[in-house]
Amino acid sequence: MERMMYNPAHPGEILREYIGSLPVGEAAKRLRVARSTLSRLLNGRASFTAAMALRLSDAFGTEPGLWLDLQQQYDLWHASRRKRLRIEKFPRAA
Repeated sequence: MERMMYNPAHPGEILREYIGSLPVGEAAKRLRVARSTLSRLLNGRASFTAAMALRLSDAFGTEPGLWLDLQQQYDLWHASRRKRLRIEKFPRAA
């Protein structure tokens, strides 16, 4: 199993670096999303979707998978920290 990064940043923190000093309202306008949508992403209160990954790819020249991978690592790390039911392993097929 691949090792996950320790406590990865929410992708919104990385997006904030890409946006730089551009006001959130202006960035939202350029991305053609509501200001509240972008604000929730930047503040870690929403997850990045495939559609948003494509918008960010177009806007910043990144691969869409970058944003989805960041979200997945964030989600997996946080899920791994929660209490889970014990799952019995399946026997290997012969």
